[in-house]
Amino acid sequence: MPIKAIQDFLKLEAASGIILMFAAIAAMLIANTALSPYYDLLLSIPVKVAIGNFEIAKPLLLWINDGLMALFFFLVGLELKREFLEGDLSQPGQISLPAIGAIGGMLVPAMCYALFNYQDSDALNGWAIPTATDIAFALGILAILGSKVPLQLKVFLTSLAIFDDLGAIIVIAIFYTEQLSLTSLLFSLAMIIILFGFNRKGVTSTAPYIFIGIILWVAVLKSGVHATLAGVVLALFIPMKGKAEHESPLKSLEHNLHSLVAFIILPIFAFANAGISLTGVGIEQVLAPVPLGIILGLVLGKQLGVFGFCFIAIKLGLAKLPAKVNWPLLYGVATLCGVGFTMSLFIGSLAFEQSSASPLFQDRLGIVIGSLISGILGYVILRQALKKMPDE
Repeated sequence: MPIKAIQDFLKLEAASGIILMFAAIAAMLIANTALSPYYDLLLSIPVKVAIGNFEIAKPLLLWINDGLMALFFFLVGLELKREFLEGDLSQPGQISLPAIGAIGGMLVPAMCYALFNYQDSDALNGWAIPTATDIAFALGILAILGSKVPLQLKVFLTSLAIFDDLGAIIVIAIFYTEQLSLTSLLFSLAMIIILFGFNRKGVTSTAPYIFIGIILWVAVLKSGVHATLAGVVLALFIPMKGKAEHESPLKSLEHNLHSLVAFIILPIFAFANAGISLTGVGIEQVLAPVPLGIILGLVLGKQLGVFGFCFIAIKLGLAKLPAKVNWPLLYGVATLCGVGFTMSLFIGSLAFEQSSASPLFQDRLGIVIGSLISGILGYVILRQALKKMPDE
């Protein structure tokens, strides 16, 4: 990927992270004022789409989480395909360190959470919540640190977050599915076969893919598999090369979607899911098993998992430390990976939507506190590490 393209992408993600912060703060403020009932009323508005006897009826919150987030995962899928075909992840030597770091950054936080919740089967369903990293928030914090942050460090963080998203997709597909409908699954498979046929026949117009993709989303929604996965599947069939020499349907779609997702969809999701009433919240609520497991998973598990696995990989010769990146900078970024926010909230909504204990408030409390601590700690570590670096 050209240097300018990387810089443009990072600027966009950093700006998105700052807007996400304002959206989350606005939701928190509203949820703790007299406007709270209107906030809840807004998110519970019933929205129904019907064609004959067929209908999809959900409250507005679920349309945001199942519908708008499908577009987010569609963009993630496009980014994954491009990166693996011709981006930074197409070179084996460049993918080993972020891939290993991402594995550690998922395993150790999950173990931290399970350590506090293994005796409660409902609570244990949230084991994947602290495994996520919010790339927009993390890059937003890096942007605050200024131009001294090496580009290689930003690329490492972005690559790690891409593997992190891939891991989240796999986790959602395997562990967070409802009772499956065989009829809807077969219909989904039929749509996938049609998409495959488009790709093999060299169809480069994106309109047919999008049309079948919408039908696929409805089928997946009705199947019991989470509907956002339809976005990832659709992205895999979008052709990288068009009929003209420099034409790329995939890159064109990715470019057009970036601003929509970064500046509209993700802030709407953050606003809809971050509104936590802190009335009556004390140390006892914070130290309950679910929030405590999430906090420790994000704050300790992420930094130990990412940095520890990267350290071992480098010492064993399995990977190399990126140019202009030293150990303190790597540790600071590993700590910054504990900002799970958007993806953690999303996984939390899947983990507890069917739980009889319904610890949704507890998981949000843990995510906000854990992400806040990780963000501040990562910023302080990176700021001190950058001060010690020589000026170029």
